[in-house]
Amino acid sequence: MFAVLKTGGKQYKVQAGDILRVEKLAADAGETVQFNDILMLGGDAPVVGAPLVDGAAVQAEVIDQIKGDKVINFVKRRRKHSSKRTKGHRQKLTLVKITEILASGADKSGVKVATGKGETSAAPAAKAAPKAAAAEGDDLTQLNGVGPAAAKKLVEAGLSTFAQIAALSEDAIAAIDIIKVKPEWVEQAKELA
Repeated sequence: MFAVLKTGGKQYKVQAGDILRVEKLAADAGETVQFNDILMLGGDAPVVGAPLVDGAAVQAEVIDQIKGDKVINFVKRRRKHSSKRTKGHRQKLTLVKITEILASGADKSGVKVATGKGETSAAPAAKAAPKAAAAEGDDLTQLNGVGPAAAKKLVEAGLSTFAQIAALSEDAIAAIDIIKVKPEWVEQAKELA
């Protein structure tokens, strides 16, 4: 079985036991990381994602943090009294060994997600917590012109549902001093309530 994964802006075709040099990941040597951006699973019954295969993942063990070969950038301008410049660069890379290809159940594995930023699989659960808090009221960002900051100010003003915004009169709108409520928001809230 093989998989095509995407990491660091590049795609890699991998099998269990392969050793890869990928863009630097936020992981130490010996840690196990998981790549969740799987574009294709191959084998007896190939699965092509649209664009990703749901629930699939590739787990790998970090062998070492390394640097790539030196790349020299030399610039010379022609003519008399021109200038020259030489710059060198060594890309930071991570050496990983593919240990397992999961066709399903990647969400429940609990393995650290392989990213350059160091996010873990527990982070999406933390991101889902604000949505759970917003479940008490409606998602006010569905109104045109209401972003996260304006939605927060509306909640501070005591308007956390579409029904509350739809019930506002012109006098009540004028009395709110935290945020300027637009009449279009009231009309949209009536439709959404």
